Amino acid sequence: MLRVHPVPAFDDNYLWVIEDGRHAAAVDPGDAQAIASFLDARSLTLAAILVTHHHDDHIGGLASLAARFACPVAGPDDERVPGRTRTVREGDEVFLESLGLRLRVLEVPGHTRSHIAYVTDNNALPPSVFCGDTLFAGGCGRLFEGTPAQMRASLAKLAALPSETRVYCAHEYTLANLKFARVVEPGNAALVARESRDAERRARGVPTVPSTLAEELKTNPFLRDCAPEVIASASRHAGRALSGPVDVFAAVREWKNGFRA
Repeated sequence: MLRVHPVPAFDDNYLWVIEDGRHAAAVDPGDAQAIASFLDARSLTLAAILVTHHHDDHIGGLASLAARFACPVAGPDDERVPGRTRTVREGDEVFLESLGLRLRVLEVPGHTRSHIAYVTDNNALPPSVFCGDTLFAGGCGRLFEGTPAQMRASLAKLAALPSETRVYCAHEYTLANLKFARVVEPGNAALVARESRDAERRARGVPTVPSTLAEELKTNPFLRDCAPEVIASASRHAGRALSGPVDVFAAVREWKNGFRA
């Protein structure tokens, strides 16, 4: 079986490395030195780079690593992702031959207009999604380039994956996200239990990710815009009756933008 490792970078990023003991793939290598140090310490050769979107903390190390290892780079159809050797779109398959890993591409715009995610499509790994900044543990990305309707559709696409899917997001935002989620849905017992567990993990310096999709569906307010308490809280915050799930999602996302614990 392959192994997936979080490589911490910057203040709160996780750069993901998938490896089999000899070869590796890096997802969103924002920091070349962090990835290179991880690979060198384990005598791994970088065989591929996968990019979800163009933000600097996701592509900052791309050029240096691609040059050093002469490896292919898959990324979205966006000129702001330099050095792509393959542009991938919805439904495309990425096969990493050296790792025996097959991935399926989903287009998940909202955070950026060209954001994509990579979903495992065979048993080399347990069901997993590398979703960049679209879905977070307990939250979702800000809407820098997309609309609420686009982001909600993208999250719905991820929510339709098997419930056991491991969610490999790109930031350690979990405790802040869960603090907000508790305000939105204070009666959610699963959320209370999750916050306690993840706080204990962080106190030990352990990552809170990956989570599972099942966990997100039970506790993430951005996947729960049809839950009665989320609707009621969002309506109170907005000061009006909200007209449907997209309206609820938009209100919760706007609320989170200005939330201070």
